[in-house]
Amino acid sequence: MDFNQDHFALFGLPRRQVLDELALEGHYRDIQTQVHPDRHAHLSDVDQRLAMQWATRVNEGYLVLKSPLKRAEYLLRLLGHDPQIEHNTAMPADFLMHQMELREAVAEARQGGDADALDHMHRQMKKEMKAQHEALADALDQRNDYARGAELVRQLMFQEKLLHEIDNALETIEA
Repeated sequence: MDFNQDHFALFGLPRRQVLDELALEGHYRDIQTQVHPDRHAHLSDVDQRLAMQWATRVNEGYLVLKSPLKRAEYLLRLLGHDPQIEHNTAMPADFLMHQMELREAVAEARQGGDADALDHMHRQMKKEMKAQHEALADALDQRNDYARGAELVRQLMFQEKLLHEIDNALETIEA
């Protein structure tokens, strides 16, 4: 195996946002079986360290490719487009207003102990995120619109954070 391979090449997958998750799982298990440090315990210290490095690299690659958001960010960077996650906080005004309204609604539902409202918001957020992921796949895989892909990645990061807030509020109420 080649340490210079990107994660897609490591798992024998095309550089695309839409990914065959079963193929990823299968390749991960196959490679992990080959590089697992226990399998190399009888070898020299150098070979054991190399096996550990490979196992770490395989795990890292798997975690990146398994997550659609991490995969999109990684793919954008591979394609030479910085998604500017740390620097570009510009978002469409309607998107930001919607996020603020939802955050206020989450706070109110949490304070009021309204699990039904939170459950509804959870389902709604998942539906919105699904549409965003579909738009992201279209932007990256079909239209090669990396600027739009980067914008969607940044928006999805906001949405994931809000989804976690909703889930935390639900856990607090149900505890």
